[in-house]
Amino acid sequence: MNTSWTPLKRAVALALCGASMAIAPAHGAGQTPAPAKAATALPQVLPGDDFFTYANGDWLARTEIPADRSSWGAFAEMAETTNARIVKLIEAALADKALGGEPRKVADYYAAFMDEAGIEAKGVVPLKPVLARIDAIKDRAALTRALGASLRADVDPLNSTNFQTENLFGLWVTQGLSDPDHNTPYLLQGGLGMPDRAYYLTDSARMAELRTKYQQHIAAMFKLAGYGDTDARAARVMALETRIAQSHATREDSADVLMANNTWSAQDFAAKAPGMDWRAFFKAARLGGAGRFIVWHPGAVTGIAKLVGSTDVATWKDFLAFHQVNHFAATLPKAFGDQKFEFAGKTLQGTPQQSLRWKRALAATNGAMDDAVGKMYVERYFPAENKVRLKQMVSNIIAAFGKRIDTLTWMAPATRAQAQEKLKTMYVGVGYPDRWTSYAGLKVVPGDALGNAMRAEQYHYAQQVAKLKQKVDKTAWAMPPQLVNAVNLPLQNAMNFPAAILQKPFFDAAASDGTNYGAIGSIIGHEISHSFDDQGAQFDAQGRLRDWWTKDDMAYFKQASEKLVQQYNGYKPFPDLAVNGQLTLSENLADLAGVAASYDAYKATFAGKAAPSDADRQFFMGYASAWQTKIREPALRQRVLTDGHAPAQYRTAIVRNLEPWYQAFNVQPGQALYLPPDQRVRVW
Repeated sequence: MNTSWTPLKRAVALALCGASMAIAPAHGAGQTPAPAKAATALPQVLPGDDFFTYANGDWLARTEIPADRSSWGAFAEMAETTNARIVKLIEAALADKALGGEPRKVADYYAAFMDEAGIEAKGVVPLKPVLARIDAIKDRAALTRALGASLRADVDPLNSTNFQTENLFGLWVTQGLSDPDHNTPYLLQGGLGMPDRAYYLTDSARMAELRTKYQQHIAAMFKLAGYGDTDARAARVMALETRIAQSHATREDSADVLMANNTWSAQDFAAKAPGMDWRAFFKAARLGGAGRFIVWHPGAVTGIAKLVGSTDVATWKDFLAFHQVNHFAATLPKAFGDQKFEFAGKTLQGTPQQSLRWKRALAATNGAMDDAVGKMYVERYFPAENKVRLKQMVSNIIAAFGKRIDTLTWMAPATRAQAQEKLKTMYVGVGYPDRWTSYAGLKVVPGDALGNAMRAEQYHYAQQVAKLKQKVDKTAWAMPPQLVNAVNLPLQNAMNFPAAILQKPFFDAAASDGTNYGAIGSIIGHEISHSFDDQGAQFDAQGRLRDWWTKDDMAYFKQASEKLVQQYNGYKPFPDLAVNGQLTLSENLADLAGVAASYDAYKATFAGKAAPSDADRQFFMGYASAWQTKIREPALRQRVLTDGHAPAQYRTAIVRNLEPWYQAFNVQPGQALYLPPDQRVRVW
């Protein structure tokens, strides 16, 4: 269920976690769903026809998406509550003039971003040194150094399926795929200002319109920054990005970790990706001491290097200048932020109104010092008893998952033993990390919003590069505690459940066990099962990419998985756009196994005692209610193309594969979600 979460994507993650949409589920595999029912018709929905609307009909009828959001739902509501709490803590820190340390840095960073008058008065002056350095590039050698210096640790292809960066390449530093004992630099494709290659290359009227508006956006940003000949510059940048996109791997191929396991020595780059001085590039990127890299997208790295060598330097200078302006628009005068929102918010996401300044300031502060903000949140809002109760739930669900593995008739004893070893050695982080990130070396200057943002990125990058000389930390967290999300970390054989997701509606200390196991329990089961989905099953207990399955076991697993692929391929949010069953397979498998394991754990809590007559209904309603969501059409289209999560109503529909759901709601043949027993997908 992990969504994109990196230092440069935190604003998105805090505001929006989990894919979603409020339309009816598909009426049978392969059929197009009916349009969303009117509010007056919602009470007549049968659970077997549309379980998403049955569970969430009242919420759907009364809820409107806020004007500053592309979607709204349970995740967003929790994030909103969390953000409001954090802002009060920051405002209290601002008022305490004697306060020092990290809380003071957090407060000063936030206040600098909030100082709109000060930012407006400075204009583009704070950005001028950056643009002057780009303007001073006279030859390809200087260009290579500038491209290397622009590298940032801003992608995470495995834990958060985040592949997008405006920089030429993306860097990720973690243990090696085949070497769990050493941290390794991963190099990924980058260089696009729009979300994916499909936006540049798809031949459709809608995508053509987006391309036109993106080129207009580039020109507008150049004009705001004081450049001349803006239309020609924009055309050159757009043409270059289109050529970059042609070298990019598809989103589906990016998700295939076996295709990504390409180890190159530092010397290999010159032969495998000619066109640029890689030694100079890595030196400028502070990676000169790295002997080996994992090249996640070898085709793109080769293609982009060729473009560096063949495209004129002036075009690359325009590329660098635009992306610097675009990236730091939020810390520049209002016109820059408004223009970026006009394209990235209104045009791409369909969001009519930009979020309030304080929300953007908080997102920026989280992006700069997420652990420092998280520590403030946890100390005030995460009771110790919640951590104890959640740890017990995790233990119960892991035990239930282990029992399910023991009863699998299709799995060989050797495979089963290694699966149990993964469960036994799994690290589970609940609430907050064992060790907090230090920001002692980060310089935060009151009133310097742009400088603070640049220094924070450089500080984070330096911390990540430093990991190359450090031991692998299997307990390191990939998410801060104030994020409404959860994650499975296959390389670490670990899971993180941040404090912010451990609140209503996912976890309610006053709610029944049935509701909690259906909601947060299914999330816990979901993350556990990621260790055994089509991606996680490729990693052993030590986090090594290794085939530990027998041939017959893997054949059965793939056959069962293919049935789920076809089931989800049949869901069509729009007549011209279907859910991609292969792209969403990992998450769909995790939903299926997670709900099943959490259900088993819930039933085990009765330990022979009589369960409430509506126990199963409580459980499944808890699950469905947690996915209540609405989303605007442009945002949904983007997510269907790029997100590994299926929209919320289809995630809710995973219950059609589980026998207890049929019994709990008396689902009968002829109802839209009914599947004959032999068509119900069973894996774990």
